[in-house]
Amino acid sequence: MAMELEQIYQKALALTPLSRDEGVALWYSAPLDELMATAHQVRLLHNPEPVVTWQIDRNINITNVCSSACLFCSFHAGAGVLKPFTTTLEEYRSKIGELLALGGDQVLLQGGLHPKYGLAFYTNLFRALKAEFPAVKLHALGPAEVLHIARLEGISVEATLLALREAGLDSLPGAGAEILVQRVRDIVSPKKASVDEWVEVMRIAHRLGLLTSATMMYGQVETVEERIQHLLVIRDLQDAKPEGSVGFLAFIPWPCMLGNTKLQGRSDVQPATGVEHLRMVAIARLMLHNIRHVQASWLTVGRDIGTLSLWAGADDMGSIMIEENVVASAGAQNRMDAEGMQRAIRAAGFTPQLRDQGYHWRTISLGEPRGRKS
Repeated sequence: MAMELEQIYQKALALTPLSRDEGVALWYSAPLDELMATAHQVRLLHNPEPVVTWQIDRNINITNVCSSACLFCSFHAGAGVLKPFTTTLEEYRSKIGELLALGGDQVLLQGGLHPKYGLAFYTNLFRALKAEFPAVKLHALGPAEVLHIARLEGISVEATLLALREAGLDSLPGAGAEILVQRVRDIVSPKKASVDEWVEVMRIAHRLGLLTSATMMYGQVETVEERIQHLLVIRDLQDAKPEGSVGFLAFIPWPCMLGNTKLQGRSDVQPATGVEHLRMVAIARLMLHNIRHVQASWLTVGRDIGTLSLWAGADDMGSIMIEENVVASAGAQNRMDAEGMQRAIRAAGFTPQLRDQGYHWRTISLGEPRGRKS
C-alpha cells in the first residue's frame, strides 16, 4: 500500500486527475501527515507565494421562508427555531453601511425557495442595492434558488441568470451543493434541485462567464465514496467550462452543523471531527487539480483547525463573516474580526492578504467607509 500511495502522490503532484478509487484509497489509507504534506505541495503549484488570502464580506439572508425544508437546516421558518422574515431595504442599508465601515466590499445574499418571490422581487432588490451601493459586489443566490425562480416564472435558467446579472448579480455561489450524489439528496433535501439540475445551472453560469464557487457540506448521511464522487462531479464540471471562463475559482468544504436539525441524533450521522476536516481539505486539493483555490472554512471548524488546514492544501481563510446566521442556528459559534484573522494567518506561518471575490488583492485602510453612492 505504501508504494501505491506514493504513486498516487506523484500523480497528484503532476496535476494528473486522480480516479475515484485513488481518492478513496487516500481517505482510508494515507497517513494524515503524508496527506497534508502532499496537499501543501500541490497548493504551492497553484499558489507559490507564502500568502493566505482572506476577505471582508457580510452574509445577509434575504428571507428564511423556504419550501425545501432540508433535514440539515434549522434556519428555515418551518424548522421552528426562527420566525419567518424578509429583510427590508432599510435593514440592508444598515447592514451594508456597517460592512463598508469595516472595509468590506461584498455581500453574500442568500435566502430560500420562497413560494412567492419571483424574478421581479430579486431584480428589483439587486437594482436597489446597486443604485445605492454601486461598488458593493453581489455574490448572490445559488443554483437551487436560480432554478426555483426560473420555474416560478416559466422561463429558462439562462434567461433567469441573464436578468439577474443585468440587475446587478456579480457572482454565483455554489450554495445548495451539499453532497452531489442523488441518493443523499433524496434523503436530506428531496425538494431541492437534483444533482443534474444543480450541475446544469452551473454549466450555464460558466457559459455566460459568471464567476462561481463550488462547495461541499459533508457529514450528513453520505459515505466516503460519495464524498469522493462529489469531488469528481465538481472536477468534471470545471473541465467542461468554456475556454476563457473562470468557472469555479474556489472550492469550499465544511462539515454539517447538526444542532437543532432533523439530522441530529440519527444513528447514521456522526459529527465530523477536526482530523476529518483536515483529511477532507487535503483530498479535495489533490482531487481538484483544476481549481486554484481551496478554503479553510474556519467558521464551522474553528480557528485552530482552520489554520491547520493551511498546511493541508488550503490557501484561503475565507471571510471574517461580519454576519452569518444559517450555520449559527445549527450551533456554529466561531467568530473572528479583521485583526484576529490576520493574527491567525501570521501565527500559522503565512502572510495575510486581503482579497475580493475574484481573488484580486486589496489594500485598504480598515475603518474607512467607502462604496456608498452619495
